[in-house]
Amino acid sequence: MNQKEIKSAEILIEIALSEDIGEGDITTESLVPASINRKAMMVSKADGVIAGLQVAEMVFRKLDKNLVWNPIFNDGDRIKKGDRLVEFYGTYRSLLTGERTALNFLQRMSGIATISAIFADELNGTGCQVLDTRKTLPGFRLLDKYSVRMGGASNHRTGLFDMVMIKDNHIKVAGGISKAIHIVRQKNDGGMIIEVETTTLDEVKEALDSGADIIMLDNMSIEIMREAVRLINGKSKTEASGNVNLSKLKEIASTGVDFISAGVLTHSVTALDISQKIIG
Repeated sequence: MNQKEIKSAEILIEIALSEDIGEGDITTESLVPASINRKAMMVSKADGVIAGLQVAEMVFRKLDKNLVWNPIFNDGDRIKKGDRLVEFYGTYRSLLTGERTALNFLQRMSGIATISAIFADELNGTGCQVLDTRKTLPGFRLLDKYSVRMGGASNHRTGLFDMVMIKDNHIKVAGGISKAIHIVRQKNDGGMIIEVETTTLDEVKEALDSGADIIMLDNMSIEIMREAVRLINGKSKTEASGNVNLSKLKEIASTGVDFISAGVLTHSVTALDISQKIIG
């Protein structure tokens, strides 16, 4: 994880622990003496790709600065049902109080990494990359996108600030694709990447003639997409988008597009089933 991702995790952990613990873990503090230490482990209950181990460690370390953390796998590793992911040792109270928060992060992030790996594997050998989108859980953008990378897929823009994306409503306001690109180039650094959303071959031609760096082929049929790629002929990068699912990936890639963006990687995550067990 890079420093921005770590900082984001720290903020989210503070919020998550605050909402879960509140004024105190009543059950644990009533039943478990503060002086007792125990060993625990996390076990995968399904095949997948792990992501978020460092975040889980950060959760427990907030509760026990002397935590001993011994990961068996690293983020990005493929895991099998029954695998021990990490063993750790700390105060019994911290192990119980932090369990749900740590698992919430780890399960979500691993779920994203797992579906990202499935999509990336499907495109292996095609020369086409699968990209995520901005359809992330609010506040979790950096962690969601980190998890996508751990699964072997790639990140699209992080937010509205790091790349120009001219979509249909922008085009309406500007009065056309060429006008929109011209205005953006006038008002921004010349090095800024410009992507334009297109839905017809005429729009593709206009975007190409106007010097778009990336041309998004939005909700096009396979036949039209193939013709669009032929027209563009490598002069701009191409991205297929719209209602992308696993069953369509190879057919879309066969058109020759450079990228396929898929909101499903992050917008409807199925958490990877992981459990925590006290073992000593």
